[in-house]
Amino acid sequence: MSELSVPTSTAAQKRQVAPEPQEGTGGGLTISPSDIGERLWRIFTSMRTALILMLILAVLALIGTLVVQAPGGITADSQAYQAWLDSITPKYGGWTGPMDMLGLFSIFSSIWFKGITVLLTTSILACSVNRFKGLWKTAVHPRTKMTPVFYDRAPHSETIDASVATDAALADVTKTFRSHHYRTVVERDGEEIAVYADRFRWAPFGTLMAHISLVMILVGALVGGTWGFNNGDFAVPVGSTVEVGNGTGLAVKATAFNDSYYESGAPSDYAADLVLYKDGQQVAAQTVRVNQPLGYGDINFYQSFFGAATDISVRDASGAALFSQGVPLLYTAQNGTERVGQFLLPEQGLTVIVVSPASGEISEVIRAGQVQVEVYKTGDAAQPIATQVISQGQPVEMAGLTFTFDRERQFTGLIVAKDPGVPFVFGGAILLIVGLFLVFFFPSRRIWTRIVPGPAGSEVRVGATSRHDATFGPDFQKIVGEMKSSLVGTRGI
Repeated sequence: MSELSVPTSTAAQKRQVAPEPQEGTGGGLTISPSDIGERLWRIFTSMRTALILMLILAVLALIGTLVVQAPGGITADSQAYQAWLDSITPKYGGWTGPMDMLGLFSIFSSIWFKGITVLLTTSILACSVNRFKGLWKTAVHPRTKMTPVFYDRAPHSETIDASVATDAALADVTKTFRSHHYRTVVERDGEEIAVYADRFRWAPFGTLMAHISLVMILVGALVGGTWGFNNGDFAVPVGSTVEVGNGTGLAVKATAFNDSYYESGAPSDYAADLVLYKDGQQVAAQTVRVNQPLGYGDINFYQSFFGAATDISVRDASGAALFSQGVPLLYTAQNGTERVGQFLLPEQGLTVIVVSPASGEISEVIRAGQVQVEVYKTGDAAQPIATQVISQGQPVEMAGLTFTFDRERQFTGLIVAKDPGVPFVFGGAILLIVGLFLVFFFPSRRIWTRIVPGPAGSEVRVGATSRHDATFGPDFQKIVGEMKSSLVGTRGI
């Protein structure tokens, strides 16, 4: 049998079969890092990607608005967080556990929200970088010469039969553009002269500024959600000192509270005298009203609400004090006629619920000068281990401890907020306003002109495109009209 010969022609060489994979290298398809990078770049610069991420982020924000969110900083304390979950279990029932696992009670600090924010920020940055190249080229190195077809099809187009030579026509054209504050760029190609004119060439960067502003706002939200907190249920009974937590080392004491009302019964003013401590040392004191918050560094204390509190004392069998301070009655019971507060005894693993009739309500069980105390094992809100109605000033033994209802008093409700992302959001808002101002009030305008020799001197063709600029048409006609007066008016001289 004769051997097959290998073709040596050039055409055959181009059709050579690829070599077989060597042993140990595998025969599968390999993708280089550059291919992966290029595919990721295409994904992140896609408008579809940005829209999908925005939609997901909007859905998460909607969930965070509709679902009760845990008070700021409470998730760091497992017992306090479990007690809070127990308090909302009647509202969500068996869904409380799964919703907690998905992070729906702290959606704005969840991995889902942060992850989508990072991806959307990356997408916007990638689109901005991709768009910057084109904007820079248009502003610095514009295309000056257009084909005759452009002038035939341009939305704004005029042809002028000038009575002067091409160089004189060039002088008149550039003079007219400059009188309207247009920059001109001239390019010669043989007998053809191309004139490019533009105004507000940097204005398109306003859209880029708007994109960057969204990035700054998203970064601000991410920074605020990661390193900030917002506790809208921070209650301080008068005479009590409550720690702010969240690693701040701060504690707030309410020394007085005053409220006044209109004749209709609506509150006209309420103010709390607060003293702020840092690691046990007083650092600030101020009377706080709704529009007069107390600020310390980047933490602000806003007056928000007020209500009734009960002073409760708890001692163990040896007489040692376990708890002695006011308990704000923050919540309304499901029956709508009772106010409820709670506190923890962490060393005993107990959660204590305090119940009192709501203002104006009468209870057959809880009389004036009494509160009902319910003791639960922390994490088990199904059944109390002890329940008793306690009269003011009369110690009662429950669950091996002694409880005393000392007195009633008021509490002031504050919003305690720390948001290190505010400078980013503020800067992004300013950048967005500036960018939109540039886009809407200084629209970029570009006009091309082609000057060639004509029968009577030269032919001047002017063309332009415009998008979302209703005022450009009259401006274009005014410029062309002045050119006609200058170029045609000299005929016969």
